[in-house]
Amino acid sequence: MSTVPTNDEQLRAEVRARYAKTALQVLGTEQPRAVSCCGPTCCTPSTPAVTTEQRSEAEPSACCGSSCCSSEASGSPIIFDLYTQAELGTIPLAAALASRGCGNPTALAELKSGERVLDLGSGGGIDVLLSAKRVGPSGFAYGLDMTDEMLALAERNRVEAGVENVRFLKGEIEAIPLPDRSVDVVISNCVINLSADKGQVLCEAYRVLSAGGRLAVSDIVFQGQIPPVLRADLESWAGCIAGALEEETYRQLLAEAGFTDIEVEVTRRYSLADIRDSGAGTSIEALSPDERNEVDGKFVSAFIRARKP
Repeated sequence: MSTVPTNDEQLRAEVRARYAKTALQVLGTEQPRAVSCCGPTCCTPSTPAVTTEQRSEAEPSACCGSSCCSSEASGSPIIFDLYTQAELGTIPLAAALASRGCGNPTALAELKSGERVLDLGSGGGIDVLLSAKRVGPSGFAYGLDMTDEMLALAERNRVEAGVENVRFLKGEIEAIPLPDRSVDVVISNCVINLSADKGQVLCEAYRVLSAGGRLAVSDIVFQGQIPPVLRADLESWAGCIAGALEEETYRQLLAEAGFTDIEVEVTRRYSLADIRDSGAGTSIEALSPDERNEVDGKFVSAFIRARKP
């Protein structure tokens, strides 16, 4: 088990290296073999947090189709239960293969025509491209990523999709390269948990939002306290697990940044097996039986909403 570096830049470099590898796999430098950081692989049902009847239309319960389950896309990380076949049919397959998300913020953000959207940690561009289609020609979608390989892949996907109202930016989510009050909606898909300074990320999101703007992110949240051995595991961190915030801490940081109308909606729970598959197997084995019971089912994907007054 490798441990999380004490230096924030070292941690950022480790995360960048993992995401660069995913991008290179999809770009063809290596064989495509994207692995989910936040859930079961494609075509493997997860344990839902809500019933089919309770599930939002924006997160349908069955969308694992032939494009996902083909040999080319085997192991695609996020397709099952997150994006509709209609959505997947409008974007290049590479955008889905490169995604390491845990939700569908583009649908749940209720984007409107003409809105300006920013995706923090845009990866291969799946949520940016879907956002651009939702806001239409009068709107605009920005994607921010720190990894050159992901930016190259995202731009290739943009060209292939023929989407013009999109711009991909290089930068860090702790220092967003956009002016104050420049966007209406900030989205993110299982990326904020990777930051070592989540409070700064939320303050930056608040800064770039216009008055009345909203934050609508999918993220991993822990309902309780994460065992120290799991928190210190670099593989668990880069795999979205160890970097998760406790729910109350997430709410507190949002409020401190200035957000109001804060909501945390659980969309699915993760078992010990799911956590082990995310790369945390060594850490799980190091936990005591009581600690394993405390962890089982406490990591959740959540949709987090908040508004800037």
